[in-house]
Amino acid sequence: MVANNANDVNQANKAENTGFLYPFIDAEERDSGALLTELAESARAKTAESAALQQATLTASADQVAACAAAMAKRFAAGGRLYAFGNGGSSTDCATFAALFANPPGGSSPAPRGLPALSLAADQAVVTALGNDVGFDLVFSRQIIAYASPRDIAVAFSTSGSSRDLMTALREARDRGLLTVGFAGYDGGQMASSETVDYCFVIRSQSVHRIQESQALLGYQLWSATQRALHPLMGASQ
Repeated sequence: MVANNANDVNQANKAENTGFLYPFIDAEERDSGALLTELAESARAKTAESAALQQATLTASADQVAACAAAMAKRFAAGGRLYAFGNGGSSTDCATFAALFANPPGGSSPAPRGLPALSLAADQAVVTALGNDVGFDLVFSRQIIAYASPRDIAVAFSTSGSSRDLMTALREARDRGLLTVGFAGYDGGQMASSETVDYCFVIRSQSVHRIQESQALLGYQLWSATQRALHPLMGASQ
């Protein structure tokens, strides 16, 4: 069955010139056992690569995570909100990030606080209306204008670090006094060099998959550190 499926994919690859997507299925006839062995070895190699990158990223970013978390905690303690945004796969990452703040998992002590957080990519009516009416480059900046106050936090997720709509929104947020945070890949792109981004976390990889995996873990670490930094601030205010 595996061999038959491999042959089917092979024929499709030839017709569509997409063989690069299936590096292990490169011949008319392949032994199914050898194919499964190669696939398993590839999965193990990718897992090891991802784990190594995540560990390196956490180590390199530890001080910056602590500093950013402290700044975010002060904003939340003052009544601030978090607005996250991103494109494509990064839009799902920002949705997960915002949901973690708004509806944190339980089971730890002290219990994590639910905090006001919103993904600006979540409302398809708003995103498509703005894209149609004023242009896609403004779909997030216009929401910052409508929703945000100077005590709030803007967090952008990107693999390139240079998406125009994200940079436009970050500039708008900074001009309005928001704390600005960027997650980027590769060399950090414009986020890493822009003065409009207060904290930029760069995942130094050339793989979109590995970048997003490490961004997810780093986002969790930032949430966890923010909760720790927030606890004494909220305790002092009660």
